Amino acid sequence: MARPPGAGAGRGRGAVPKMPPRQEAELRTLVLVPEQQSAPRARPVPGPGRAPAGPQSALGLAPGSASEPAFELQPLRADHAPAVLAFERANRAYFAASIPDRGDAYFAQFAARHRALLDEQSLGICYFHVLVAADGEVLGRVNLVDVAGGSAELGYRIAERAAGRGLATAAVRAVCARAATEYGLTTLEAETTLDNAGSRAVLARTGFVVAGETTLDGRPGLRFVRDLRAEAGAR
Repeated sequence: MARPPGAGAGRGRGAVPKMPPRQEAELRTLVLVPEQQSAPRARPVPGPGRAPAGPQSALGLAPGSASEPAFELQPLRADHAPAVLAFERANRAYFAASIPDRGDAYFAQFAARHRALLDEQSLGICYFHVLVAADGEVLGRVNLVDVAGGSAELGYRIAERAAGRGLATAAVRAVCARAATEYGLTTLEAETTLDNAGSRAVLARTGFVVAGETTLDGRPGLRFVRDLRAEAGAR
């Protein structure tokens, strides 16, 4: 899903700094993630040789089988740029099958866009994350945008070769935990189209509930909400 630029941005959240349309289209993205019901569930564990996840540490996720790469959920950094660009290029056609293509300008101006994301993150209005394999390859992106009043909007996209393995579900669960315990958020929101069964299934498995209807790029969709207060109190 990619919400049309500016559609419903910051609704009910007070004076949120307005992001340029190019950033809004880039960040609010729930793409098709065809996770198989029979796929093993990734289990959160500390990564090899690393301390348990903290504000600056990565959360390791164990692979469900020998063929699945282990990965870590890491806050976006400047040095992630080459791997993120490779991820976007490799999956461009895959993502464009379910959301509008970003266009050639996105790739031509990628370095400036990456710096802009880090600037927004430094202001505390967004939290960006990448799923990084042991060899440094980026397998997915999970973002929290329009952070204000204890709430944020969730977006994610998973590489085609990593889809169907439970990575999206594990990553969303990990981001929900981090949002509650490290970012101090109490609510997450998400939107996806009715025909995006993969994303709807991920949201349902990770505790999101339907909060209403919406329209995304002219297609009918649903709004979802996740209450994080119980999770924050349990930790």
